[in-house]
Amino acid sequence: MLLGLAVVLGLLLGCLWLIKKLSAPHGAAAGLKVLGAVPVGPRERVVLVEVGGQVLVLGVTPTNVRTLHTLPADALPGTTPDAPPVSGPFGDFQGWLKRSMERRNDAK
Repeated sequence: MLLGLAVVLGLLLGCLWLIKKLSAPHGAAAGLKVLGAVPVGPRERVVLVEVGGQVLVLGVTPTNVRTLHTLPADALPGTTPDAPPVSGPFGDFQGWLKRSMERRNDAK
């Protein structure tokens, strides 16, 4: 019975390792890194993607993806290991976006 349990656990771990290896991005997708996402509606979100030394701010809906803004990779804190924190309204993007959305909702 213990041998059967060991075989099943071994197969499970082997399958998990294989899934992880096969799901790793290859080719052009290997250079993409999703930094974060903030929902701005029930099916809409703003996504930060780092690609080729640039940070793209993307608006994502179920039918469309649009580039909202492009920043250099060192413009946001945490995108490079030795980058100093950025002061100003865009230093904390998620906080800034949340405050902007609250101001928009308060204006209605």
